[in-house]
Amino acid sequence: MNALEELAESFSRLPGIGKKSASRMAVYILKSDPSFAKNLANELLTLHQRIHPCPHCGAYTEKDLCYICSDPLRDKSLLCVVEQPQDVQTIESSHEFSGLFHVLGGVLAPLEGIGPEQLSIAPLLEKVRSEQIAEVIIATNPTVEGDTTAMYLQRLLTQCNVKVSRLASGLPVGGDLEYADKLTLQRSFRGRISM
Repeated sequence: MNALEELAESFSRLPGIGKKSASRMAVYILKSDPSFAKNLANELLTLHQRIHPCPHCGAYTEKDLCYICSDPLRDKSLLCVVEQPQDVQTIESSHEFSGLFHVLGGVLAPLEGIGPEQLSIAPLLEKVRSEQIAEVIIATNPTVEGDTTAMYLQRLLTQCNVKVSRLASGLPVGGDLEYADKLTLQRSFRGRISM
């Protein structure tokens, strides 16, 4: 296997990239100016050093706190709970939500060994108890695991005397927030229902 094939093989391990797309990407990099490849390699090498989870919400950031948590204009009484850090950006792109976020780090999946202890549920409950949260919007993906996680959180959060809602249907069942379009997200936020 030559260097071009090795690079294509590495690209094909990325989600959503098939062998043909990976091969096209590798050839594109080979044909590009060497400075492009050098910059890309440097960005990949320093990615883990530069980006880390926000200690307050779990979203990706380069600063001590992410831009959302450090924004004094955000509605601190609304908290949107999502599965993964990339879901924060997906929801932000809809420009429909002006509150804060909490990233769980996944969903309950007992068959895969993921229980409440593996997720950021205890910090969520502490945040709700200590930060004057009026409503928690659960924005887990509409999958079996996402729905199970939402129901589990709803049971825990109702004991905290806080309104609990879930994004309305409109998001495709079995899909991921990451792939939802802006209009679907806007309608989902506007049509959210109490749990």
